[in-house]
Amino acid sequence: MNRARRIKTGRMNPPPTSIKIIEIKEKIIMIINFVKMHGLGNDFILIDCLHKSLGNSSFLSYLTKQLCNRNFGIGADGLILILPSSKADLRMRIFNFDGSEAEMCGNGIRCFAKYAYENKIVTKSKFTVETLAGIIIPELTISNNKILGVKVNMGIPKLRRRDIPMAGEDTPTVVDETLKINPEQIFKITCVSMGNPHCIIFVDDVQSIPVDEIGPKIENHPFFPEKTNVEFIHILNRKEINFRVWERGVGETLACGTGACASLVASVLNKKTDRKATIHLPGGDLDIQWANDKHIYMTGPAELVFKGEMEI
Repeated sequence: MNRARRIKTGRMNPPPTSIKIIEIKEKIIMIINFVKMHGLGNDFILIDCLHKSLGNSSFLSYLTKQLCNRNFGIGADGLILILPSSKADLRMRIFNFDGSEAEMCGNGIRCFAKYAYENKIVTKSKFTVETLAGIIIPELTISNNKILGVKVNMGIPKLRRRDIPMAGEDTPTVVDETLKINPEQIFKITCVSMGNPHCIIFVDDVQSIPVDEIGPKIENHPFFPEKTNVEFIHILNRKEINFRVWERGVGETLACGTGACASLVASVLNKKTDRKATIHLPGGDLDIQWANDKHIYMTGPAELVFKGEMEI
């Protein structure tokens, strides 16, 4: 990457052409328009690829690692691509900080939905998005032409062991199971898939947990053939949960939407909370509901940081 230039902050207007390829003195240069957004501090670079592809998965993995580097790139937890879909109104691909591709991202899809609506890619306040976790449905809350928040139908959580996925004999749920890292570190875990794997651990105080020490050990534990996100949660009461997360392929982040959803499911399965609660994440709050239709609904904000262009 030769250059990344911040243009301005504020309300987004439809970009001219998101990706341009030019030749200067026999050198091919790709000029890419991008925006930087965040959902409760979980931040992403978004690129409109509706009319031109950025490249294959190998190149996208490489590009993600370059762009997300906080010292030598733009800096972000992940890269999100806006793509056409034959199954839904739009398609979202998301790559983690380490270049791996994720199935879904709760904070990311709120940013995706806000970007798509404000840039007139979609005109409906409720639309469908194809992801590797299936079809996800975001719905924008709008007042006086301003987006106040995004409510997302995150689908039905998967509870079977093989669907998370986890190693071992298949069971209908994984609730209060013992996971041993070493003789000194033994945890009781509940596991849930929100299209991506989550391992939830109940603790007495999330602030005292060495997330950066325990998180990667569990992420890479043999129990989890596709690795896992790891949530440490403290039940405050039946309607409130304190939360910290180690995200697969990223590290500790300020927020994780799918993790917040999985944490509520785990809390309900362990009879610790009601089916609707506020999750207090380091970056802010998410309202999560496990509704009677078995779907999980997540409501929270999405914000523009800045937009710019880069040359690669």
